[in-house]
Amino acid sequence: MMGFHHGRVCLPSFSGITKGRYTMTWMEAYPAHRQPDMEQIGRYIASPCWQPLLAWLEDTFHISPRIEYSRCSMQGGWNVKYKKGSRAVCTLYPEEGYFICMISVGAKEAPEAELALNGCTAYVRQLYHDTTPFNGGRWMMIEVRNGEVLDDVKELIGIRMRKKRSV
Repeated sequence: MMGFHHGRVCLPSFSGITKGRYTMTWMEAYPAHRQPDMEQIGRYIASPCWQPLLAWLEDTFHISPRIEYSRCSMQGGWNVKYKKGSRAVCTLYPEEGYFICMISVGAKEAPEAELALNGCTAYVRQLYHDTTPFNGGRWMMIEVRNGEVLDDVKELIGIRMRKKRSV
């Protein structure tokens, strides 16, 4: 649990794409035929938590982002996927002022993840317990709005990736 909760706060600075006085949603700004680049995604999100997570993922796991389009009804549109080989590390979904990080905590990672939850924010602990297991894992959609939740995300991704190497 070391390294948790350094007292950092990532305050959102909203900067949605505007058309007149109307702020466009992510799907309106970037429909299927208009793929954004990483800079455009970062500008839309406008969160000080975004770049630190990208840098950590790339430095820690030596992976690069892939921008993909999803027609999923739950969280459709352009997203950013990180994979290590064929293994999904996480998927990041842009929102105005923050982003959602989807992490799958599988059955093999669950015991370690459940121990780590003691050092996590109340939000992430509750989300874990409220997420119904599916096919042996929990698909957590974590809203990253501050530094404490960002630390929780890093911890859970670290557990997910360590387990694969030890198998």
